[in-house]
Amino acid sequence: MDRVKNVAVIGAGVIGGGWIARLVLNGINVEVYDHSESAQTNVDKSISNAKRAYEQLFSAELPDIGSLSFCSSVEEACRIAEVVIEAIPESLESKQSLFSEIESNTHKDTIITSSTSGILPSDLQLKMKRPGRLIVAHPFNPVYLLPLVELVAGKKTDKLVVDRSTEFFKSIGMFPLTVNKEIPAFIADRLLESVWREALWLVNDNVATTQQIDDAIRFGFGLRWAQMGLFETYRLAGGEAGMRHFISQFGPCLEWPWTHLVDVPEFTEELVNKIASQSDEQSSMYSFDELVRKRDDNLVDFISSLKDNNWGAGTTLKEHEKRLTEKAKSVLFEDRDFTKAIQTYSNTVPQKWVDYNGHMNESRYLECFSWATDNFMQIIGADSEYIKSGSSFFTVETHIRHLDEVHVRECVNVTTQLISVSGKKMQIFHRLFHEDGRLLATGEHMLLHVNLTTRSTSEPSKVITYRAESILDLHRMLPHPEGLGRSIGNKY
Repeated sequence: MDRVKNVAVIGAGVIGGGWIARLVLNGINVEVYDHSESAQTNVDKSISNAKRAYEQLFSAELPDIGSLSFCSSVEEACRIAEVVIEAIPESLESKQSLFSEIESNTHKDTIITSSTSGILPSDLQLKMKRPGRLIVAHPFNPVYLLPLVELVAGKKTDKLVVDRSTEFFKSIGMFPLTVNKEIPAFIADRLLESVWREALWLVNDNVATTQQIDDAIRFGFGLRWAQMGLFETYRLAGGEAGMRHFISQFGPCLEWPWTHLVDVPEFTEELVNKIASQSDEQSSMYSFDELVRKRDDNLVDFISSLKDNNWGAGTTLKEHEKRLTEKAKSVLFEDRDFTKAIQTYSNTVPQKWVDYNGHMNESRYLECFSWATDNFMQIIGADSEYIKSGSSFFTVETHIRHLDEVHVRECVNVTTQLISVSGKKMQIFHRLFHEDGRLLATGEHMLLHVNLTTRSTSEPSKVITYRAESILDLHRMLPHPEGLGRSIGNKY
């Protein structure tokens, strides 16, 4: 499937807004239709929250932001769409009517997806002329951060649509999970409903408050579920004997009358008031927007840690970053502008980079420069493939000047100037800037080209040499950086 460039989103509530944010920040042009007066405000807020999260989450450079247009009709929104995402409230009749209108205003090969959290796709297809192109794509809030999207095919969904949808959602950093069999509420919401039912009974019967239930989850099994799910968690609970031993120990407990999984308490006004008042008290110290930011910040840290461990949702982030890096590498060397220092790195300072003084610690300055060096190596061709061939550059000397402090959530960026290239040696100079252009630090690095088999210095390939010397010819015309050649200089 060719890269999707244009998507229509019908409905711009919480889910639709999350879809829009994920799409435009992954470089996709989005046409939106929603008759609500608050639609644009909701979408702007979703994009702002997503930008804030992505600045902390991604180390790879994101593509240029896609365009965003609000349309006056479904017809206008769908006119050039390659994928249509429906995100309107849960009403079968409303969705069926909408799909008829979408069908009339899209190309026959346009994929139509529904964000429904439980309606069967076969029911959604009943009144369609071309039902084969509809598939459920059920995401989770916040859509711009959580990677899971449940793909559920209806009885008439084309296999090619399932494959194309899988590829599309992967391309925007999601984890498409194809459900084997259509069933109301699919997989995740059926599990969530079971917990929700039992939680309602615990509140109804005065066993626990809403906060006690949330605490039981977030301080206990929720932490395990976030990175191992249900079955793998219980596998460990069975010890080295595994799942079979766990079931033999705890399986009989399922016959005990502990829970109310098939019942739900009556939603009397008394119960609704009890739940609402307890929930309001539980969250009273934060505004809605503050809670959203705290949720997003925690999710960023969880997913980043999982990425470092190459586990769970972190693997999806890692794979998406790899795709983004490969895309950046695909820009031809000849198409780059080397008449000025090269933009080689940008990031937003995450919480984990901050020390007890409240600003970025000194090791992270070197980390910024290290990423910049890696990206410069990519530009000249000394990339992972080059390393596999048996050669690389090693940094042998570094000098960093710390000129200013920078705090959490501030944006920083690095430019790189090539100072000299001579056979096996290369000298580069990085400048680290605040977002407003103030100089934050400089890093001067000497690198040697090394044969990875002999572990000794060697001549670079002709391509590397040509590219480096081509850049140097232009960078020689730039002013020498202030601080070049500096050292601490104390003599004992």
